[in-house]
Amino acid sequence: MSQTHLHLIVTHLPVFGSILGVLVLGYGLWVKSNQTKSAAYFLFIISAIGASISYLTGEGAEDTVEKLQGVSKTMIERHEDSAIYVLISFIVLGVISMTALVANRYKPSLIRPTSIIILVLSLLSFGLATRTGYLGGRIRHTEISTGAVQNNTGGEGKQTDD
Repeated sequence: MSQTHLHLIVTHLPVFGSILGVLVLGYGLWVKSNQTKSAAYFLFIISAIGASISYLTGEGAEDTVEKLQGVSKTMIERHEDSAIYVLISFIVLGVISMTALVANRYKPSLIRPTSIIILVLSLLSFGLATRTGYLGGRIRHTEISTGAVQNNTGGEGKQTDD
């Protein structure tokens, strides 16, 4: 398996792992279940590992796709520039989640404030990962980059340069 294949497979983990973690953590806060919150922290740690692998395999994926006809170097650079923020946010999220797992065991008074901080950070990380994934998709998915997606009325969608 090449770095390109691994990159394409693993890049979905931070996006889906973080939103699933947000839902699990939100539910854990609602029902006041520390076990549920811990499960969310594990999801965030796994998502952070996925974000790290995605970032580390990005250069290999770039080497593959930049040689293909019709691929914009500008789009690759935008995706790459965005990816560093995702990596940083997920590393912070993963470290804080690991810390929360330990702190929850020894400092029960920190459980709720830590959970809220992690919830906010996970929403931020999800947003960054989603934006980066969108930019990455525009590199090869012409239906996204040209705005040729059909809307509900059967006409073509508007082209955006975002």
